[in-house]
Amino acid sequence: MPMPLEVLEAELREAFPDAEIRVDDLAGDGDHYRARIVSTAFAGLPRVKQHQLVYAALKGKMGGELHALALETATPS
Repeated sequence: MPMPLEVLEAELREAFPDAEIRVDDLAGDGDHYRARIVSTAFAGLPRVKQHQLVYAALKGKMGGELHALALETATPS
């Protein structure tokens, strides 16, 4: 079963309350998303660690309810 956009955004906002988050449904199927997350939580971390934080926030849904997530993470400028 696909993950609704609203659920994905809610999960990300819960994990990164200070973040600027933008999520786009790439295929209109609830399975393929792109997320841009700008958060102070990523400060000083390499890109791989930043992405691991995002996957951890999704609590194991990646690869199940959520098939594909293209990530762009950054810290505020």
